[in-house]
Amino acid sequence: MDQKDPITRRQFLGYSTGIGVAATLAGLLPAWAREPYGLAGDLAARTPGEPIDLWVRRQNLDFGGRTGRVLAVNGTVPGPLVRLREGEDATIRVHNELDEDTSVHWHGILVPFEMDGVPGVSYPGIRPGETFTYRFRIRQSGTYWYHSHTGLQEQLGHYGPLVIDPAGPDPVSYDREHVVVLSDWTFANPYRVLARLKKKSDYYNFQQRTLAELFRDGASGGWGAAFRDRLDWGRMRMSPTDIADVTGYAYTYLVNGRAPEASWTGLFAPGERVRLRFINAATMSYFNVRIPGLPMTVVQADGQDVKPVETDELQIAVAETYDVVVRPQEDRAYVVFAEAMDRSGYGCGTLAPRPGMTAPVPDRRERPLRTMIDMGMDMGDMALPGMETTKAGLGGMAGMDHGSGGMPGMAHMPMDGADSMKQEAGPVVARHGPDTHGPGNVSVAWVQRNRLGEPGTGLENAGHRVLVYTDLRRRAADFDPRPPEREVELHLTGNMERYVWGFDGKKFSEAEPIPFRLGERLRLTLVNDTMMEHPIHLHGMWMELENGHGERIPRKHTVSVKPAERLSVLISADAPGRWAFHCHLLYHMEMGMFRVVRVASGAGADA
Repeated sequence: MDQKDPITRRQFLGYSTGIGVAATLAGLLPAWAREPYGLAGDLAARTPGEPIDLWVRRQNLDFGGRTGRVLAVNGTVPGPLVRLREGEDATIRVHNELDEDTSVHWHGILVPFEMDGVPGVSYPGIRPGETFTYRFRIRQSGTYWYHSHTGLQEQLGHYGPLVIDPAGPDPVSYDREHVVVLSDWTFANPYRVLARLKKKSDYYNFQQRTLAELFRDGASGGWGAAFRDRLDWGRMRMSPTDIADVTGYAYTYLVNGRAPEASWTGLFAPGERVRLRFINAATMSYFNVRIPGLPMTVVQADGQDVKPVETDELQIAVAETYDVVVRPQEDRAYVVFAEAMDRSGYGCGTLAPRPGMTAPVPDRRERPLRTMIDMGMDMGDMALPGMETTKAGLGGMAGMDHGSGGMPGMAHMPMDGADSMKQEAGPVVARHGPDTHGPGNVSVAWVQRNRLGEPGTGLENAGHRVLVYTDLRRRAADFDPRPPEREVELHLTGNMERYVWGFDGKKFSEAEPIPFRLGERLRLTLVNDTMMEHPIHLHGMWMELENGHGERIPRKHTVSVKPAERLSVLISADAPGRWAFHCHLLYHMEMGMFRVVRVASGAGADA
């Protein structure tokens, strides 16, 4: 990436030498800042246990020909690749050269809670001009990342990749690797972006349905259904095009810090097995990732080895990581295409045998629409009083009182029993009990369902293989066979009109910590009562996603919960302390979708 504040590689290494760690930082220079063209596997040697220094400072960087003011780590966005080895004792010194507090959280890494890097939860943060030294033993391997957990600094570029090599032989065979960091950048002040969302939650949605689409739908599906569908969405004051809060109107989508116009390139030799370590370090953007002409074999999810599964496309939620292996045979370039889930933009890179080669970039596909299933209303034969449902849209809902600013009237619909379950020909569905979430929630998924086998928004009719959560099977035989001692249910809630988010209708400021008993095995059930995806991240412990594979269910640090979805994870509460638990959509977290999990001996003991 070009830098407006002039600093050459030689100058940077000279600066590093001044603090006695030139060799370490040379090895940590990000792949996209090194020649030739991103050989991420060709890193300088580093002795395990040797200290690492990270410097956080403001500077100007170039994004697609425009200058942005960033919070850079060691002079780049993303920050340098931190490469560690399983079993080593890591020492990482973070130097704050800002005029404000900062922090670094090691996303997905099992550390003592004092080293977790969350201000106000695990430590006070790093004051201006001060240095904080993180020390922890590396207990795992895989692809992870790090980022600030202070305010909205992550949106300003304070993040970077982290790779941990296994202590023994790697179960994945490959000849070359590239780290591929996906992210979103806005030239606007992030707090101004948030203020606009609070005033008008669809401020950035310029993909609303048009009059031409009404005529098209009327001609193909009938005018009555088309008009009824528009009227019903209007009464709810919701939009079926509400896929992402912040869109390509405000975002430049980056691959390894480069805008599409300055495409990052990773090299290969035909016939090589190339490992791509995908990291979604975006603030608010899900990506649909594909490499036209190259099938991808998924070998790792969230840093954990999984049984290989071949696919043509995958949807990667904010904060997730996926490792894939590709084997290009031809002497030509391939595009790495990361399309924003709402199709408002894309990031891209290139895999090529030689520098300077390019590949055609696919056209963006038609933007997706929310459905009755996303609204928690596709009842089938479970119709509720006063409501007729159809597969075509929201027709027949005119008799319902949706009120203003959402669907509060739904909270008063009569129900027979609470959370009764029914098995249909498709996935398990559940009926929602009485809504007790209060004013912090304006919608309820009256029908929740298991959506783990669905490919994700916009990929339902992709026409090729798409990775789904039910494809994931853990590779290691290390499952904790204890049955859960108890169950905890949390509802993901929000008020779009006020742009307030939370769990069980409460913002972080209104909620008490969630108590876990040290050593217990528990089941956590997440119910999404909103019409948006939420990537839910638990610090300090694994979540084992109950996707139907028994002792091979995958471990994840971040689980994407689809609209109106009900899913469960198993947790072994083996990490004493206070741990953050939150939605990883940064503006949702900032607006309240954040809790503290307290792990201690005894149900109510303080950590």
